[in-house]
Amino acid sequence: MRRWLSRPDVRSDLLQVLKSVLAAVAAWLVADALLDLDQAFLAPWTALLTVHATVYRTVSRGTQAVLATSVGVVLAFAAVQVGGHGTLTLALALLLAMGFARVGLLRHEGITVATTVLFVITASTDTSWSGLADRLAATAIGVVLALVVNTVLAAPLRDQSARQQVEEIDRGLGRLLRDMAAGLRDRADDAPTGDWVDRTRTLDRRLDSAWRLVYEAQESTWGNPRRRRASSSEELSRVLGRLEEGIAQVRGISRLVHESAVEAEEWDRSFREPFIELLDELGQRIEDPEADVKELSSWADRLASDLSDGGLPDRRWPLYGGLIEMTRAVIIIVDDVATSEVVRPG
Repeated sequence: MRRWLSRPDVRSDLLQVLKSVLAAVAAWLVADALLDLDQAFLAPWTALLTVHATVYRTVSRGTQAVLATSVGVVLAFAAVQVGGHGTLTLALALLLAMGFARVGLLRHEGITVATTVLFVITASTDTSWSGLADRLAATAIGVVLALVVNTVLAAPLRDQSARQQVEEIDRGLGRLLRDMAAGLRDRADDAPTGDWVDRTRTLDRRLDSAWRLVYEAQESTWGNPRRRRASSSEELSRVLGRLEEGIAQVRGISRLVHESAVEAEEWDRSFREPFIELLDELGQRIEDPEADVKELSSWADRLASDLSDGGLPDRRWPLYGGLIEMTRAVIIIVDDVATSEVVRPG
């Protein structure tokens, strides 16, 4: 649980939950307990729709949500004024609301128009203009408090979260390589080798979360009063692109090993032992953010040179050569990532 809670993507999601709850509760207290507005629930409802991960997104997407809520309030008021309270009025108002869902800015928040109409018509019999004013005021309160919570209480720059996610992916890649080396020492069969391929897909999913954090890192600087420096999201994007390549190379290694295990191939000792040692050492160094991986390129070169002088059968070279080349590619990629200023600043 502690490891899960320490993940940047999890903390980001939990922070989003906390912001939404704080904004909704504050909006409800102001609209209901303080101002006693009609249909005060519109305040927390609008706050929940408005709060997003960054200030910029709160303003951009929140504007659409607020417009949709306001249209729903006005549409419900007009429908009741014309047709009174009744099933037919509700049906026609919902029909118009769903039509607005296909129009311009409202197409991304169209269902919000319909749900607002549903809530307003079914939850109140007040058809006065003062009731309409109260509902619009409750909507405005939700917007304002959502912006306050997101801007003042919890609108951090997200560069650090993105960096931590890169480090988590690095450590996961290192653990996988070490587990692969241990499995090869134990002559793992097709079951665990297949699991290695699946673990690269898990790393890909973590990478997707990292991309989201990088985008939020860039977005979190737009309109953020807490901004003190330029975002490093451009370099983080480059690093994640390199990590994508590294994960793909490790997946290639896993697949070659898996296919070899399925076919029950016996590796030559002159390749098997030094390759396992190289894989294990590479995994250890990737797990350690301060370790140097560049020098391992010479290990891979030396292994290829020794094998070329060893008189191995030609049929072994597609397997051995592929594994060596992909391992060398991982070394180059990880060295590039580890020496980036966003991973190892200063």
